[in-house]
Parts: sequence; structure tokens; C-alpha cells
Amino acid sequence: MAARSSLGRRAGRGVLALVSLALLGADRPPGLGDVRDVRTWSYPDYTRVVVELTRDIGLESDPTIRLPANPGADRPERLYIDLPGIWVGRRYAEGVPVGDGLLRGVRLGQNTQNTSRLVVDLESYDTHRMFTLRSPDRVVIDVYGKAKRKPTEKSSRGGPAGSSRLSMQSRRLKTIVIDPGHGGKDPGAVGIGDVHEKDINLKLAQLLAKRLRARSFKVVMTRTDDRFIDLEGRTAFAESEGGDVFISIHVNASENKNLRGIETYYLDEEHERHNVEVAARENGVRPSEVDALQQTLSRLRVAEASKLSQSLASYVHRDLTKGLSQTYGQVSDLGVKKGPFYVLFMSSMPAILVETGFLTNPKDAKLLSSDHYLDVMAAQIAAGLGHYRNRGDQRAHRLAPGGPDSRSRL
Repeated sequence: MAARSSLGRRAGRGVLALVSLALLGADRPPGLGDVRDVRTWSYPDYTRVVVELTRDIGLESDPTIRLPANPGADRPERLYIDLPGIWVGRRYAEGVPVGDGLLRGVRLGQNTQNTSRLVVDLESYDTHRMFTLRSPDRVVIDVYGKAKRKPTEKSSRGGPAGSSRLSMQSRRLKTIVIDPGHGGKDPGAVGIGDVHEKDINLKLAQLLAKRLRARSFKVVMTRTDDRFIDLEGRTAFAESEGGDVFISIHVNASENKNLRGIETYYLDEEHERHNVEVAARENGVRPSEVDALQQTLSRLRVAEASKLSQSLASYVHRDLTKGLSQTYGQVSDLGVKKGPFYVLFMSSMPAILVETGFLTNPKDAKLLSSDHYLDVMAAQIAAGLGHYRNRGDQRAHRLAPGGPDSRSRL
């Protein structure tokens, strides 16, 4: 404990001297990367901080250090991370104010000539998670807690009122977040006849939303028109809306024009090597970077989400392939698979990604251009979500007081 306390005191002095080198006008050493941008998303019990960099900083574990408040120095409780090989200079000397009840603000300064320091000043705190992303290189910190006051803005600085989330197993399935992949400047896959994946994703998502509302689900969509939203923004929105399930809609592509079929992915700590190409394309990274993503994933606590996501994927995929086969004849069933997708592990709810066919295959491309086919597909995905909800309701009944599984087994 003494060593920990000593470390905290030394770290505290380092934080207090955060911008000393910049203020002294130290020359920038060659070969360092830069901070490109700092973004925040604020909601009642969750705030996301994203620091975009011009290079990878190679953090292989969560190096975040939490420091207690120092009233004498007017320093609140805070988190900090050192960013090796990054030069920030004086650009963020004034800090980035947040003031959302969870965070007071974000500060960046030059800790040494070769290392910048990121400090997150806290107003309330329960827990956090930190991870890095590639293409572009980003450091992401999610802070969870009970906000001392409600955020006063919407968009990236606000959202609907909420409270601390129940465990995934305890939640009743009410709110579905539908994520139509890509959009705006990002067309996704481009298939036969110059058809863009982003357009099919949106049309299917709108049909699915209608089907789900008819089943008394609350539905929110990460986009409702042709606009670009980055991956961290999509998942921050999903968190802010109190989503219970996240379903991302995509269309596949392949250099093999004969390849066709439907496959459904869920989050898992280990991915399957033959899915690397799909994960790389949907994440917007090179295949060689998927392993680095997997290392990030392995550090996060995904076990609970993975188990529920696998169950969700199985229900949706079964109803989707079975229903389409009954209407259109035998479909090519590529199965339920594991994959490291950004949009799956950046949310804290059961999440799946559905690849609805191949735009590069003539048969699939023709089917996906049919409004009737997309509506049948939407109906079957909704049916799978309904069956998954019923499974959860049955489990809740078994665990309820007086239920068959509520008594201790001796």
C-alpha cells in the first residue's frame, strides 16, 4: 500500500506539471505523432472521450491511473494516461471543458519531450474502460457513473434522462438499436449495377423498424437518412438511448462472384481466422490490423455480452434463413460466426451484425434490389428478436419470487 501511495503522489506531481514543457517552449523532437482531435459524447450515466492521433501508440494494456481529489491544489478526482510518441505542445493548454455531471473536462499536455499526458477530470465516477482503435488511430475512454446533474445539451453533449443500467441478464428486452451500416461519404460495398451497400442497409433498417414497432418494441436508429456517422458515434448513441440490443445491418462483398448467402456475427473474445477479411472491411482497417483489434478486445470484459449475443444471433439467423427459404426457396446459409467488429464491442449490450447477402453475386444482388425480399427479410429478423425476447421473459419468470428456479437447491 505504501508503494501505491508513493506512486500516486509522484503521479499527482506529474499531473500538476502537465504543460510545463510546453510553457517553457521546449523544441519538438523529430518523429513524433500529433493529437488530431478530441471528441466527447455526454449522457446521464455515461461519457465517452475519444482522442484521435496521427499514429499508433502501441498500448498493449489499460495504463489508466486513477488519482484522488486534491482540494488544496483545486484538482478533482481524475484519470490519466501517458501517450508515448505524441507531441501536443500548447494546442490544448486550456483543456476541453465537458461539465456534464460525470466529467469536468479533458486536458492534454506535454509530460516529457517524447510523451503527452491525457487527463480526464472527474465529477462522478463508478468505473471506466479504455481501449485503442486503428484507422484512424484513437484512444477511447468510457466513463460510467451517476451524473451529479443532467446534461443540458443533446447531440454529442446530451441525451434522454436515464439511470444506472441493470445487468444484461436482468434487463427486459424493450429497446432495439438498429444500425444501418455505412452512409454518406462511406458507401460500403459497391456491387453489380453500381448499387451501394449503404442504401440497402438503410432501406432494410427502415422496414425492420416498422416490423419491430408492430411487435411493441421501442426502436431507435443510428441514422435515418444518408449521412456518415463514425463508429464511436454510433455506439455512443446506442448507449445514450438505453438500448437493450444492438443490431447492425450490412451487405457483403467478395472478389469471388460465385459466393453468396447470409451470415450473422456476434462478439467473442476469439475470432475465426477465415472471417478476418469481413472484419477488416466492416471496421475500415487493413486485414493485418485485425489481430491488434483482437488484442484490444481480449482486454475488455465481454463474456456476458458474448454469451447473450451468441444466443441473439442464433435466434435471428435461424428465423431469417428459415423464413426466406419458405418464401424464396433454399437460401445459402453461411451460418452464425464470431468476429471482432468495432460496432459490437464498443457497446455494452448484446450485439450482432447481419450480413444479408453479397452485392457482388448476381443472384443475391437481384434479391436485395427487391422491396418485397427486403420486407420478408425484415419480418424474419423481427421474428427472431421476438423469439429472443420471449426466451428472456421465460427466464425472468423462472427466476421471479415463487418461480420454479427461485428456490435454493440443497
